[in-house]
Amino acid sequence: MSEDFLYFLWQFQYFQKTNLQTVAGEALQILSVGLRNTNAGPDFLNGRILIDGLEWVGNIEMHLRSSDWHRHTHTHDRAYDSVVLHVVWENDTIIERPDGSLIPTLALRSLTSLLLLQKYRSLIDSREVIPCASQFETVPELQKRSMLDRALLQRLQRKASVIHEMLERNQQDWEETTYQLLAQNFGFKINAEPMLRLAQGLPLKVLLKHRDNLMQLQALLLGQSGLLADAKGADDYSLTLEREYHFLSIKYQLNSHQLLPHEWKFLRLRPANFPTVRLAQLARLIQLHPGFFSLFIHAENVEQLSNLLHIQQSDYWQKHYLFQKEATGKVPALGKSSMENVIINTVVPLLVAYAEARDNRGFLDKAMEFLEQLSAEKNHLTGLWAELGQTTKTAFDSQAVIELYTHFCQAKQCLNCTIGTTLLRHS
Repeated sequence: MSEDFLYFLWQFQYFQKTNLQTVAGEALQILSVGLRNTNAGPDFLNGRILIDGLEWVGNIEMHLRSSDWHRHTHTHDRAYDSVVLHVVWENDTIIERPDGSLIPTLALRSLTSLLLLQKYRSLIDSREVIPCASQFETVPELQKRSMLDRALLQRLQRKASVIHEMLERNQQDWEETTYQLLAQNFGFKINAEPMLRLAQGLPLKVLLKHRDNLMQLQALLLGQSGLLADAKGADDYSLTLEREYHFLSIKYQLNSHQLLPHEWKFLRLRPANFPTVRLAQLARLIQLHPGFFSLFIHAENVEQLSNLLHIQQSDYWQKHYLFQKEATGKVPALGKSSMENVIINTVVPLLVAYAEARDNRGFLDKAMEFLEQLSAEKNHLTGLWAELGQTTKTAFDSQAVIELYTHFCQAKQCLNCTIGTTLLRHS
């Protein structure tokens, strides 16, 4: 049993309401359940009830047991003085206000259908990767679509909130924030964390001072990453980088932020995804398109973004994956799937954050359009949904099912999911 189940019972009024009474025997009629409160304070705000014919307007608090009121230290919290009804699963003690008056209490255990409780437990106790897998096909398409749209919006807002936090640290500098976000996503999950730390320790304004010299851009990025230590002056290229980085690191006082080689992951990565190659590609991108933020938010379509991101690293990194180790064939440029990954995880969240910051719906609409222009991602999560018959045609769809799985299914948040509540209410 969880309080989420109580919220579900109360919000949808799924309990016996004929001749409803409080635990003290007072006649109770529910006029309005109130609004769910996800912040601090009572669980439902501005509810309306009748107790023995007298109307009360106020907040509703919910607990599994009445005694949880004391366990959660509500007695002396003035935020709970406005509670007009205490809804519990099981009543195990009397609850009073500070003035000694009783708080009306409604116990739901004896009023709840055993079948409904069994349905709830079948979802929560399910051993399926997706708890409702065996029942998913019975859910109407309208409810599925509604939940997927909600999941996508939640995902975009969650990613945008991270960008707002980055902006706060960067004194509202959109260009610096975009550069850090882009660098992080050039790590492609496996090396995202060291890529972000590298960008935080190597400001964009430093790189832009050297954008006319690709060798110096590479020296700054590869030197600051610590990976240049692996070169050990093996060839003319690495010797030049070492010389340039030594001078620039002193000039800009970068040594205290330099990463160590062991912080980067190479194991089980395709060579084209090695951080050395990605840093070389990032250097070329900075050289060609220094104003990331402006370019990204004003791009008209995915094709234009793909053209911006279609860059080829320097000659050396077209022939090497690592220092001193020449590749057997040409090292590929940033590929189509990688470019789409950058658009999904950098450009789209950036547009959403900018839409929120400027209160401009147009940028949010553009973000949605970009997702609809991109092909769906193919991974084990989208594969799980495909097995249940949920097709993903665009990145709009794949981002939605990824969010649905990671933040609802995996966390067993079935009662906060339209699909889960539909199964409980109608199956």
